[in-house]
Amino acid sequence: MRLHNRLIAYLVVVHLSFMAIGVYFYHDFPIAVVAIELGLLLSLGVGLYLVRQVVQPIAFAQQFHELLLDQNYAVRMRGNSNQELNDLVGLFNRMLEALYQERLKLGEQRGFLEKFLAATPSAVVVFDFDGKISLMNTSAQCLLSADSRGDTPFLTGSFSALSTLPVGESCVLTDAEGRRHRCQRGQFVDRGFKRDFLLIDEITTELAASEKATYEKLVRVLAHEVNNTVAATGSVLESLLFYQQQLTPDDGADFYTAITAVRRRNANLGEFIERFTRVVKMPDPAPTPTNLRDMVDGVMQLYDKRCAKLGIKLAWSRCDAVTPQMVDAQLFEQALVNIVKNAIEAVETSLQEQGSAASHAAYVHIALVLEPANASEDSAKNATPTVRLSVIDSGNRLADVPHGQLFTPFFTTKKGGQGIGLIFVREVLNRHGFVHRLTSNTSAETQFDIWIS
Repeated sequence: MRLHNRLIAYLVVVHLSFMAIGVYFYHDFPIAVVAIELGLLLSLGVGLYLVRQVVQPIAFAQQFHELLLDQNYAVRMRGNSNQELNDLVGLFNRMLEALYQERLKLGEQRGFLEKFLAATPSAVVVFDFDGKISLMNTSAQCLLSADSRGDTPFLTGSFSALSTLPVGESCVLTDAEGRRHRCQRGQFVDRGFKRDFLLIDEITTELAASEKATYEKLVRVLAHEVNNTVAATGSVLESLLFYQQQLTPDDGADFYTAITAVRRRNANLGEFIERFTRVVKMPDPAPTPTNLRDMVDGVMQLYDKRCAKLGIKLAWSRCDAVTPQMVDAQLFEQALVNIVKNAIEAVETSLQEQGSAASHAAYVHIALVLEPANASEDSAKNATPTVRLSVIDSGNRLADVPHGQLFTPFFTTKKGGQGIGLIFVREVLNRHGFVHRLTSNTSAETQFDIWIS
């Protein structure tokens, strides 16, 4: 029973009890009993009025409580003629107004945060109190390919190392496609408890630009010093040959052999530096409509006899009808030559390592694929398909190579290699603006993909 009803019941019971006693003495003191009964009725009325006045603040407090439970902060309570009660109503209304304004502010902040998270290219991952993923923005969902709620397993694959990354520290990770990401782990307080979050930014372009600037500067310095030394040394060696006639025939032959060997090494050193210089001094592409099938056929003809001699099958695995693409024919063909040559050498090395125990087919397959456009329904009519050129070999030389080392300046998997070929290929493709990927696929093959847009 509510307090209001209990008070009324109490007043009624007490007054009725006294009125019953008065009735008992009515025959002896009729006038006095009537007066007392009237007084009791008046007291009951006054008591009921006072009870109503006393419980009014409780009623307003109950109404305020219901508004808080419903989170209805826009409603305002109305007062009455009681000034003391109006002060309490005013206090409640000010509290409701403060809560309403705070809700508006939080709503605006949340709306801004949601728009910011949706628009930012950084991947943001927020964890709940139990370490489970509770929030991921669009960039994180695309990057991690995971659900954004509840019992989602923690980061796997290339990003599994982030599970042990200490709060406040950062690291650089490379994913399966060779893209590099700067990852930072932070912490914030939510309702008195600490929660972790991750910020993941792709820095592939920035690192590539930094690496390029570094090795370009290094190559220029080396080329300047080596070319000056090679030119001077070559001139001196050429002059020394005039002294051959002053020696005995036997000594002259040995002298000529020694000078010739030094000249040959000198020329090789110059050619070595020249290869790096060609990458640094590469001209800007001049794209023209180019038939990719004819270009690939020309490259395959260069290696037909070599592949036949080695027992390597060099052939098309797929060749779709593709319209001429805008590429610099000379630069792109040279890049394609490097890719095919690397594939053939990888298969050849695998055959040499396996010897007579080789049990699988040796091949280099090339695919020219017209991929359907990945577009939304609204723009599907205007979307154009993408052309993908792939070189696939059975050498599988990248199975144990970290993805972060591929396309790194001066890195090579070939014995005696100089690490120039892939740098040249990457420079050509980057200058064309073509997305590319070099990795081991699920069939234990090495696959080089180029998306021509």
